[in-house]
Amino acid sequence: MANVILKEIVKKFGDVLAVNKVNLEIKDQEFVVLVGPSGCGKTTTLRMIAGLEEIDAGEIYIGDTLVNDVPPKDRDIAMVFQNYALYPHMDVYNNMAFGLKLRKFPKSDIDQRVKEAAEILGIQELLQRKPKQLSGGQRQRVAVGRAIVRHPKVFLFDEPLSNLDAKLRVQMRAELSKLHDRLKTTMIYVTHDQIEAMTMGDRIVVMRDGLVQQVGSPLELYNKPINKFVAGFIGTPSMNFIDVVLKKEGDGLYLDGQSFKLNIPNEFKESLLPHLNQELTLGIRPQDLFDSEVSKESASTGSTINTTVDVVEPLGSEQIIYLTTGPHTLVAVLDMQTRTGVGDDLKIAVDTSKMHLFKSDTEIAII
Repeated sequence: MANVILKEIVKKFGDVLAVNKVNLEIKDQEFVVLVGPSGCGKTTTLRMIAGLEEIDAGEIYIGDTLVNDVPPKDRDIAMVFQNYALYPHMDVYNNMAFGLKLRKFPKSDIDQRVKEAAEILGIQELLQRKPKQLSGGQRQRVAVGRAIVRHPKVFLFDEPLSNLDAKLRVQMRAELSKLHDRLKTTMIYVTHDQIEAMTMGDRIVVMRDGLVQQVGSPLELYNKPINKFVAGFIGTPSMNFIDVVLKKEGDGLYLDGQSFKLNIPNEFKESLLPHLNQELTLGIRPQDLFDSEVSKESASTGSTINTTVDVVEPLGSEQIIYLTTGPHTLVAVLDMQTRTGVGDDLKIAVDTSKMHLFKSDTEIAII
């Protein structure tokens, strides 16, 4: 097993700076997820770790070894690709065994490793089938099994679940997490799906335009985003953002959103005083908005917003409500006690203890 260290990694494609001075340390046996929108540099970073892309500057260490000039086959890593990359003319057994045969492993060792991996993944009965006889989930297991038999120091996953349907993705997320617990090895996983990142990673690396925005545990990123981008990217539905001005009235502070006022909780007042009369961006998660008629406690804080219902999406146990207030739009996740329809007026209570505020110019978090 091994840790992975990236120091000031840079990658350019012509004039395009794909990865910009990335620094990252991944601990031994850690499951780290690189996440971000398309074009953010996450897959390029993974491919540089694998040796499939040359780096233009910086250093990559796997264990204690500098691997900048080490070819991919000698880095002791195994990679699982988005398209599975199985040989169609080979059965499952030989797909899994192929890499070991190239390395001249003894036949008995190959057989033992393949059967052990098949048992771990629950595909023992599929060993004689060809890829075309397998479902998408089964093919994904075979691709993972081909990586497992290598007994590598590091596993690399490049959006391995993106070709699966929604139900199967949920199932495979759980299976990959269990696999990590069982194998106790270092795993680096790339995805654009923040739900995958939140549910699987020990730590998440959020990237944007080749830069690392924030590194932390899923709950750290959810509760304490460092900037507006991370706040909007992590969490579903996405965080609501509203332009506001911080104002003072008597001993209290409030946010003026044109069509509403929100009182600032006492615990935030001291840190916000330097930003008095400044334009800020309020961030509030849909889960922190409530129907004031249902949630009397939240409404009693004096932080309510009069809204009009635009769209209702019932999901069974809860409903997603799209709202308008003055020039702003909001999304709220409410329970099914709220009975409302399109065009109705709805008074929304805001849990201001969980609000976020960002500077309008730099988008850096204040609270």
